[in-house]
Amino acid sequence: MTVERQVWRGVVDSPKGGKGRVVPMTDSLAAVRHLRGARVLVQDDGAELTTKVLRGWMKSAQRLAGLKPTGNFHILRHTFCSHLAMQGAPAKVIQELAGHTHLTTTMRYMHLAEGHKEQAIRLLDRRSTAPVGRVEAGVEAL
Repeated sequence: MTVERQVWRGVVDSPKGGKGRVVPMTDSLAAVRHLRGARVLVQDDGAELTTKVLRGWMKSAQRLAGLKPTGNFHILRHTFCSHLAMQGAPAKVIQELAGHTHLTTTMRYMHLAEGHKEQAIRLLDRRSTAPVGRVEAGVEAL
């Protein structure tokens, strides 16, 4: 999927971060993608989504989830980043997919990656058991 522009309050502009990007679709999204035009999601009749329709869909989903129905769909950007972080995606990849200009923006989501410190340490368990050098006083000499 190619993100080339955004429409905010009726104004067409460049996407967040100021430049377009390619975001691969999940298998689930690809399975429901329509084949009636260039857009990924459209209304049932193939018409382009309007902000009003999208807000209505969002309100319905929020009601079903037991949340306050605000219709705010911008939060889906945060949900996207949060779920990637919780699944252990690297910060740099999340930054590129979200179109964040600065890694510091992406890092706001990284606290959600439960057990990320333990996962990082486990990477050291995967290294080769072949001797790298001699060991002196418990420290490997390279």
